[in-house]
Amino acid sequence: MSSDKSERLQRSRTLNPNPEAVSDPLFECSPFFDPRDLLQVRYEMIRSHTKDTTLAAVAARYGMSVPTCVRVKRAFRAGGLQALIPERRGPRGPRKITPEILEFAENCRALPDAVSVRKLAEMIRERFDVTIHYSSLHRALSKKNS
Repeated sequence: MSSDKSERLQRSRTLNPNPEAVSDPLFECSPFFDPRDLLQVRYEMIRSHTKDTTLAAVAARYGMSVPTCVRVKRAFRAGGLQALIPERRGPRGPRKITPEILEFAENCRALPDAVSVRKLAEMIRERFDVTIHYSSLHRALSKKNS
């Protein structure tokens, strides 16, 4: 497989971390089926699970755990092919910068003798007892103003 395809899969969060665990015959004898393509592996896993095969057997052939197979099948039923793409891990946005803190920061920045973002972060810590890195505060203020 080309490194170009690996990079595309990596960027789209669909690079299978364990391609060597996929042992289904489709992925062994056809150049079309790529065990590194997690989206394709998940879709084929769902497609191959029938009443004749157990979920445990299907999970083993596709290098997944049974709970992962159940979760993937549920996601596919609820959201289609798009739902098979793994979601980004971690926080989805600033957690400490509440609307109240953001309003306070904007009001301070609007004053004629506006303070720096670093000083503003210190003021927020003193007033709200919340430690916010100045770069996170700067980003939040920039998003609000754009």
